[in-house]
Amino acid sequence: MGLLKFILERKILVGLITVLVLIIGLFAIYRLDQELLPPVKMDGAYVDVIAGDLAATEVESSITEPVEKAVAGLDGIKNIHSTSAIGRSTMEITWEEGLGEKIYPELESLIHSVLSNDPNVQEIMTGQYSTSSAYEFYYDLSGSDMSDVTAFAEDILEPRLEELPEVGDVALQGALEEEIMIRFDYEKIQNSGIDPIQAISTIREENTETTLGEFTDESTTQLLRWNAASQSVKDIEQTRISSNNGLVQLKDIADVTIEPQDTASYVWKNGSNDFIFIQIGRSPEATQVEMANAVRSEIEKMREEKLLDGYDLNEVVAQADYVEEALNGVTSNVLIGGILSIIILLMFWRNLRATIIIGVSIPTSILLTFISMWLLDYSFNILSLIALGLGIGMMVDSSIVILESIIRKKEQGLSHKKAVIQGTKEVSTAVIASVLTTIAVFVPVSLLSGDMGSFMIILAIVVAITLISSVIVAFTIIPALADKLLVNSLKKQKEKDNMLVTVYRQSVSWIVRKKRNSLILITTFTIIFISSLLLITKIPMTIMPDVYNRYAEVMIELEPGLTKNDKEKIINAVDQSLNSIEDVENNYVLDEGGVIYSIINMTKGENVTRSQAEVNEEIIRSLNKLKDTLPVTSVESATSVSGVSTIELLVKGEKFEEIQSVSSLLMKELENLNGVVEVSSSMERTSKQEKITVNDSNLLDAGLTAAQVKQITEQAFLNMPFGELAIESATFPLTASWKEPLTTKDELLDLPVTTINGSQPLSDFITITEEEAPNQISHTDGTRYAMITATTGGRDLGSINREVQQIISNVETPDGYNIELAGDLDEQQKLMQDMLFILGIAIFLVYLVMAVQFNHLFHPLIVMSVIPMTLVGVILGLLLTQQELSIMSGMGIIMLIGIVLNNAILLIDRTKQLRKTGMSVPDALVEAGRNRMRPIFMTAFTTVGGMLPLAVIGGAGSDYQAPMATAIISGLLFATLITLFLIPAVYRLFSKKERNSQKDNTTEIIEDSKSVI
Repeated sequence: MGLLKFILERKILVGLITVLVLIIGLFAIYRLDQELLPPVKMDGAYVDVIAGDLAATEVESSITEPVEKAVAGLDGIKNIHSTSAIGRSTMEITWEEGLGEKIYPELESLIHSVLSNDPNVQEIMTGQYSTSSAYEFYYDLSGSDMSDVTAFAEDILEPRLEELPEVGDVALQGALEEEIMIRFDYEKIQNSGIDPIQAISTIREENTETTLGEFTDESTTQLLRWNAASQSVKDIEQTRISSNNGLVQLKDIADVTIEPQDTASYVWKNGSNDFIFIQIGRSPEATQVEMANAVRSEIEKMREEKLLDGYDLNEVVAQADYVEEALNGVTSNVLIGGILSIIILLMFWRNLRATIIIGVSIPTSILLTFISMWLLDYSFNILSLIALGLGIGMMVDSSIVILESIIRKKEQGLSHKKAVIQGTKEVSTAVIASVLTTIAVFVPVSLLSGDMGSFMIILAIVVAITLISSVIVAFTIIPALADKLLVNSLKKQKEKDNMLVTVYRQSVSWIVRKKRNSLILITTFTIIFISSLLLITKIPMTIMPDVYNRYAEVMIELEPGLTKNDKEKIINAVDQSLNSIEDVENNYVLDEGGVIYSIINMTKGENVTRSQAEVNEEIIRSLNKLKDTLPVTSVESATSVSGVSTIELLVKGEKFEEIQSVSSLLMKELENLNGVVEVSSSMERTSKQEKITVNDSNLLDAGLTAAQVKQITEQAFLNMPFGELAIESATFPLTASWKEPLTTKDELLDLPVTTINGSQPLSDFITITEEEAPNQISHTDGTRYAMITATTGGRDLGSINREVQQIISNVETPDGYNIELAGDLDEQQKLMQDMLFILGIAIFLVYLVMAVQFNHLFHPLIVMSVIPMTLVGVILGLLLTQQELSIMSGMGIIMLIGIVLNNAILLIDRTKQLRKTGMSVPDALVEAGRNRMRPIFMTAFTTVGGMLPLAVIGGAGSDYQAPMATAIISGLLFATLITLFLIPAVYRLFSKKERNSQKDNTTEIIEDSKSVI
């Protein structure tokens, strides 16, 4: 205790260091980044290949399979999941943990290399999954004239926002974009003898700037540039094109106009697309909150300058708001929890000075935690806030135990200096052991597999930092303040038990008097524990609760090959469906090709009539009904919607027919399950396509080749972008098509073809037949599979999971074919297995730490006997409140194990101390319970007080904090009461009588010969 004596002799130094911690801590709060999620790059990537209108079977053979074979050869690749659809191949690739920096660049290069010579490939998009988002703040801008709105957005709003140092990028979606359309008249171009490709080539050549050569003399070199590009639509119309009859102006064979561009990406608000969707991303140096504040300030300036008059600019969503709400929520919860804790301490101690000492330790510990987070380059985000919520609940436990021991020594009549030293020394081992066991509980959390493990490492480290900070404060500031403030505030008191202590002492005396009494109590508790396990099936389960407040995103996957009109019908149906849901305020729909995203804002504040979970469930259920009448393949939440989850089963094999047979049987079984709706198979979705067969004999007679006929057929569907043209400082894409495009099969077959025999219809050379083809073909690691999907509602995911598992085991499959879980059920199963494994590792590490601390192999087992009873309290708490068993409540359970073991450690540690003075086991157990009853209750109630706001106060973060807090509160209250009786019973049961020369004493099986305590 040399360090403790030094602290007491240098209280001024401790005070100055505390002030320094306060100053640096406040600075750290200012410097800590604020973001929704920590920037984590995940061990996976996506690949999206666009291939025009290529059939799904051709996409599979020419694009998907070559890429799969090439990627599978890379070292470290774990899984490859692919889907081949009409004109599109998508892949999800995962690799071994931590290999992203090495594998992803190789992967990207390899894919481009494999597909570089494929003429069908139009675009290749790749990216590594991460939590970082390019855009984090969204607006919508509308007005009476979209041309005027577009000009304002591009010329004024976008430049003003991009000039802000906090803004990194601004993207406009839905802006009115125009293109120059050249529509050829089929009859006129045929009469002139001009090939459309020839005309397009001439226009491109004349409007392309290029270097033709150079002039040189003795001293200089001058480049000769071609710069005769058209300056107007009229110039384009006057372009001369060579024909069999001489030069023909373009206007004689085509119409040239500037028209709104038919883009592939749209955005709708409440069913209308007459607005611009503005996406804003921050610069690397700015936080989300700083960026949002800067943008809002700039927008306000523009309003004051009257620049926004005539326009309607509205915020859609700002991630910074969720961060601020979460931060404010944690701040208020900390304040409320701290006040409750101080009130509880005041009620126990009835000493204002002692309560003030603890009150000083709380902000000091928190600020010390913030300093450590700043030094580790962590940020304020959902994970670190959860960790702070966990740590703050037991931040004052160490300080309470030490201060309570000092007060007790002071009440026994010791001088203030001796009371501080002996009081701290008496509990120092127990405090250190308690904190180490709690930290040991969280070490295995980082072993969670997959991307969840990357997040849990951050959470575990912040919890550990919080606990270590509290111990540092407990062993420095608490003794120094106690020595200073408790000098004359406490007088020697004769220890007198109150009624509660008297009843407890009599109860424990009966329990430890005889071993059979202890056995009766242990058996009773065992029966209670086993019975409680039967209630687990009644607790709702999910993977991860909602982290957003009154906001949701939904991903709607569409069937391939849809037209613009088809998508507009779907989007209008989505809007009508969402508008009919109570508490949905507005919705935005983003069209991203084969997928549309719906951003949904819900009512807030006084306008809230339903919980977010209820609204989320109705959103998914309502949108899933669209699959019955519209070409919608799946509806999934993009923000972990509570209450509705997706069942995904993979039927793997080689032949489509066998896969389809097993899938049909499986679907019938799922449709009979209660709580399972919208069952569908990926192999159900097929589309009709036309197949051309060439008549070789007719081609030979007409002097044509198959390649010529193919070219004629392709030109019949001409719609070809071929460059850009700048006119009056604006750049317009150039697109060529027909004035009257073909729409039917008969129009194609009636096309005249010039041959050596004269003009003949195209139908003389080709035959068109209709056939069914799959819309998509899925692979996992090169093996074909069909995906059976369904949604759940009205029942928890855990109970449905058990019934689905039974169905899988009952369905018979041919050799070489099997059924596997995927989706939410598979993820839940894996996470629960991981959590059980982590729980086992945590328990072993706790045992290891205590065995080393106690220098005893048996005492840790006595301490750990309280763990099963802790789970009883958790089960009852979650069952009564109907909070979900999820990753968050699982984290609460792991944290709870550390907390309740602390109480048991205090009891065992005190029992060992009393045994060394010569007390018998029964007497030592009774006295230890009597001595440690007050600090155990104080730490338990202050922890409950700290966690209570998280459990009962709504607002931002309540959906994911409440289950965690409920698990801790219910488990801790139950375990605290049980600990005071169960630990003495277990200790007494595993002891034996021994006689010595003086008297009969009850002695342990394993003597504490050389304890480290």
